[in-house]
Amino acid sequence: MYAVETENLSKLFGSFKAVDDLNLRVPGGSIYGFLGPNGAGKTTTIKMLTGLSKPSSGIIKICGKEVKFGSLKNRLDIGYLPDVPAFYNWMTPAEFLEFCGELFSIEDMILKDRVEYLLDLVGLNGVKKKIGGFSRGMKQRLGIAQALINNPKVIFLDEPTSALDPIGRKDVMDIIAKLAGKVTVFFSTHILADIERVCDRVVILNKGRVQIEDTMENLRKENSRQGVSVELEADSLCDNFVSVLKQQKWVEDVSNGENIDEIRIYVTDIKEAQLNIPRLLSEREIALKRFSTIEPSLEDIFLKVVNG
Repeated sequence: MYAVETENLSKLFGSFKAVDDLNLRVPGGSIYGFLGPNGAGKTTTIKMLTGLSKPSSGIIKICGKEVKFGSLKNRLDIGYLPDVPAFYNWMTPAEFLEFCGELFSIEDMILKDRVEYLLDLVGLNGVKKKIGGFSRGMKQRLGIAQALINNPKVIFLDEPTSALDPIGRKDVMDIIAKLAGKVTVFFSTHILADIERVCDRVVILNKGRVQIEDTMENLRKENSRQGVSVELEADSLCDNFVSVLKQQKWVEDVSNGENIDEIRIYVTDIKEAQLNIPRLLSEREIALKRFSTIEPSLEDIFLKVVNG
């Protein structure tokens, strides 16, 4: 049984199709990356999956139970952190989590232990400051604790690291990584590095449609392009060397890298490249600073998929 399952899920706003025949199968216990550019339909999808927005058509199941708009039947199975979470600023974090737990009618002793555990998980144990004085990063960490208060089987996190500074992002990502195998995390974002860091599987959404879905390992294998990156000394004759490279039978393409002295060489035979590029450099007395094989990043895959 899948933790999250959709069949031909669609959402129309007038004639505009925000989500178009979406079919998802999210394995239980996974950290599932829901990736797409702004406006791809990610937030609209999450609102439907959590029962907060009515689909135009299609079926949603959470842990085998069908989700109906406005129904409370699935609320014990689901935790949710929206993209712009709201808090009661006059409460402390413990008071806020106790309040959230009472909404689920959790027994007092169980709730007390649950609040202590979650505050420890998100690094807010012992914090007496009112939420109104929290940084955005602290609020996001509290928001994750809130999403876990009812001990759900699936939590939906909508852009949890958006607008955070590097320290705040790291704190949130560390918490998400700790949840692996304990709860299914449906993690929506447009930040590629976050997906690469923690996700087991990734789906890329664009214009409301699934473009690609697989494990990170398979995505890299299937979208790999053999190549090497070389970085030369600043005074080397890069243009001349590029001309030489383009004449080699095993060279498919040559392009500039991110640095001014870097050349990226895509080849049909990686062994030929590894043997011959150092030789070609040596023959021309060109100093080599760095030589490495090119591993496809999620950014490469994302741009390829989204831009066609």
